[in-house]
Amino acid sequence: VQLQAFGGGLVPAGGSLRVSCVVSGRTVSSYTIAWFRQPPGKERPFIAAIRWHGELIYDADSVKVRFTISRTNAKNTVYLQMNSLKPEDTAVYYCAAGNAITSATMPPHAYKYWGQGTQVTVSS
Repeated sequence: VQLQAFGGGLVPAGGSLRVSCVVSGRTVSSYTIAWFRQPPGKERPFIAAIRWHGELIYDADSVKVRFTISRTNAKNTVYLQMNSLKPEDTAVYYCAAGNAITSATMPPHAYKYWGQGTQVTVSS
């Protein structure tokens, strides 16, 4: 499975941005696709995930009301729509694929495949 994340950029605080993750490979429907983010010098926390049949998994914190995960099966693409962006949302955003994902608390190493990341910078 290969993942390619793109769509990051520079956006002012309060703005919106959608990042995308194109997933390819013979068995993509077997995988749950998740978004993580990594601010400079910090860990890589989970944001949200979506199973191929549509079930959503969100982290419990406040990003759930501002970030929305979705996907288009026909395009093998998973999106993360980010609204009301804040400077603290600045990070490299990664998509990842795992096939034994049961909750939002599973660590990054539970995901077997990773995209290269896309930089999102929110200016104050």
